[in-house]
Amino acid sequence: MNETVRRYFDAFNAGDVEGMLDCLTDDVAHHVNEGQIRVGKEKFAAFCAHMNRCYKELLTDIVVFNAEGGTRAAAEFIVNGTYLQTDEGLPEAHGQTYRLPAGSFFTLTDGKISRVTTFYNLADWVKQVSNG
Repeated sequence: MNETVRRYFDAFNAGDVEGMLDCLTDDVAHHVNEGQIRVGKEKFAAFCAHMNRCYKELLTDIVVFNAEGGTRAAAEFIVNGTYLQTDEGLPEAHGQTYRLPAGSFFTLTDGKISRVTTFYNLADWVKQVSNG
């Protein structure tokens, strides 16, 4: 497994935003699922603060794939979460749990993550929290 990507996921699961930021380039391009591209560590940190307010998540079954040359990586995993606080435009939160397959794609520059793109099925998530 790519060491930087492993540290990124370990930090995520530990709730260590600073540890995640340490894995990123200053100009990281964060491609949010069904959202805008956010550039820079400051915007990434703000996104993490928002997510940590609304969701508690643990990633399991993480499998990382590396491209030759060490400049690209991808991962698939299961998001095990609890919906803590209502997120704007989404169903009302009342502690619903969810389990959702997801994937991330990474570009690496000089040993740091310079792009992270994450995908999951939002309709599946909405269905799970709406029925919870």
